[in-house]
Amino acid sequence: MANGQRLDQLLTTAEFARIETAFRQRFALSLETTGPDGVAVESLCSADCRPAFCALIQNDPEGRTRCISERRRAADIAAQTGQSFITICHAGIVLVCVPMVDNDVAHGGVFFGKCRWEPVTPILVRDVDSRLASLDVDRRQATERLRSLPVVRGRQIHMAAEFLFDLLYEVAGFDARVIRWRRQRSRQQSEIGEFIQERKKLGAQWQYPLESERALLQKVKIGDRTGAKEILNSILGTILFKDIGDLGILKARLLELLSVLSRAAVEGGVSIETMLEKNLAFINKVIGIDNQEDLCAWISTALNEFIELVYSSQDGRKIGQIRPAISYIDANYDKPMTLAEIARASHLSPSRLAHVFKEQMGITIFEYVTSVRIEQAKQLLLTTHRSCTDIGFTVGYNQKSYFTRTFKSLVGMTPRQFKTRNQRTDPAADAHSL
Repeated sequence: MANGQRLDQLLTTAEFARIETAFRQRFALSLETTGPDGVAVESLCSADCRPAFCALIQNDPEGRTRCISERRRAADIAAQTGQSFITICHAGIVLVCVPMVDNDVAHGGVFFGKCRWEPVTPILVRDVDSRLASLDVDRRQATERLRSLPVVRGRQIHMAAEFLFDLLYEVAGFDARVIRWRRQRSRQQSEIGEFIQERKKLGAQWQYPLESERALLQKVKIGDRTGAKEILNSILGTILFKDIGDLGILKARLLELLSVLSRAAVEGGVSIETMLEKNLAFINKVIGIDNQEDLCAWISTALNEFIELVYSSQDGRKIGQIRPAISYIDANYDKPMTLAEIARASHLSPSRLAHVFKEQMGITIFEYVTSVRIEQAKQLLLTTHRSCTDIGFTVGYNQKSYFTRTFKSLVGMTPRQFKTRNQRTDPAADAHSL
């Protein structure tokens, strides 16, 4: 073990029995526990953890070596990413690893699966045959035993992985702070990566997303964690799209963002003294982090702190009052709406809602409606080939001239100009024009 502690002391046989019983009752699947070296700890394995198909594969020395190697790799990936690792094993069947990490030490993993995604088909048989080609395994027996494995669909596998993760950490009493931090970091990097890929597909010229920054501040003021996190990841993706790998630039951008978030928190009701104290700690933290993934994950944690400070401030109750209005507008921006309709969704009188909204957000309700519509229009202009007129109708404007005029007043240019200026120049076309 990495810290010299035996795995069967970290997770007792009694604790494993509790976990196995609950998991089997829910999903009818067995469990297998291995150390970080990929070798099974027999006292922490179900009696039927090796179905006939797996036993056949592991009867061959090379097959057994591959199984151990694969479990070692799966446990390592799961520990690093902080989440369950789901894969098709070297023999062609489903294998899932839930990492065992206590504090900052990886102790191996608990495995389940040993099943199929789908019924046996000629394509699946050929795939398994090709995987077993170099092993001394009877192909006919392998196919027969493959058919005896249960079929578990993808959604059920994911549900089982989440269930086992929570069950394992609760029963074993592992300190889950590190593993949950890794999970948060991994998921955020995945979201940022998807955003960067979309930016590449769109071919838009790079510019700092000031509109997204303003939208983020609004979400902080009303304590909207989910909405704020989505916008934050899009901002991080935009920064990294241009300067990926440049830690200095990322730190500079995050320090600027912290300053902006601090002002939003103060406007949301947090005392200046509290924010000055927090900011000093935040700045020191940014300076001390030395890798991109941890920086991105940490700023997300800091964002949660900003929102918590705002929500627990003296205006927290008022913020809660306008949240339903924000949700209603975000869901219905493409339809005509009146102040009375929005107020009904908030369970406030129109005059009270208008007052509290302006007080907390710094803009009127209909200025917010307009900002949401125009932001959606910008996304459609960049991501589709639809006409400006069609996009105007889609985001809630019935007249092209009014849409164009409103768009220009907020963005500084017409919808057509915005689309043209944000399209990437085609190098081939430029060369041809020369």
